[in-house]
Amino acid sequence: MNRLSVELSGVRLKNPVIPASGTFGFGQEFAAYYDLNILGSISFKGTTGEARFGNPTPRIAECPAGMLNSVGLQNPGAEQVVAHELPALRSLYGGPIIANISGFSVEEYVRCVELLTREEQVEILEINISCPNVRHGGMAFGTDPAAAAEITRAVKAVATKPVYMKLSPNVTDIVAIAKACEDAGADGLSLINTLLGMRIDLSRRRPVLANSVGGYSGPGIFPVALRMVWQVTGAVSIPVIGMGGVSTARDVIEMMMAGAKAVQVGAANLVDPMACPKIIAALPEEMDRLVIRTLSEITRV
Repeated sequence: MNRLSVELSGVRLKNPVIPASGTFGFGQEFAAYYDLNILGSISFKGTTGEARFGNPTPRIAECPAGMLNSVGLQNPGAEQVVAHELPALRSLYGGPIIANISGFSVEEYVRCVELLTREEQVEILEINISCPNVRHGGMAFGTDPAAAAEITRAVKAVATKPVYMKLSPNVTDIVAIAKACEDAGADGLSLINTLLGMRIDLSRRRPVLANSVGGYSGPGIFPVALRMVWQVTGAVSIPVIGMGGVSTARDVIEMMMAGAKAVQVGAANLVDPMACPKIIAALPEEMDRLVIRTLSEITRV
């Protein structure tokens, strides 16, 4: 019996630890440090319809208990990912792959899903709805239940793989967004994405980031993420992947006790490339200490 094994919408993972999109590239860089096959899954870099250079620099800034980023979804575009990045990742990793998809219109999301759902290597589609809807004044899709439901229905209409909607925490009521996605047919949810934040360079009297504001991630947001996972898993019946400040085996267990079926590790990968292997190696010892027989038995729902 594999004590660490978990399941997401019929997809079996050998353990619940998944590097989060945007913190792991397409895996090649981390393969120099360890065998990627120890991972439960990999959520690769957010992919859009066309190649994006991203935001101007500086776009990364350290801050207490975490970091700020305003990378701006830099990626080579969906066709390049299908032609080159996915085969390269599959040559290094034999486990289930999560395709993280972003877009700035309903049509762009649908086009990306149509491309990636056909790929045998992809097991789950993770739809990032924290992007601004360029046709509606720049409001993020994930901040409005109706817009979140619209994207969910559109991608579900063309997807042949489980669809997990990745939710923004920058909302008044994340449960309302989660329920809208569930009602629109989502197979699962991923939460949370980064919190909006900023820092000011006192000597220059200007924001540290060229884009002024960015996404705050790291240990500082863990209590917020845990609270939102707890709230959402208590309100929906579809599986949730929890993330936000996870950096230890104990964090993984706590997130699963809050209701998550699996857990993504984000900023910790940028601090220590060995973060995920260390967490996986520490899980059995923590489980013994807490008298946990299998991880699947501790999830709240």
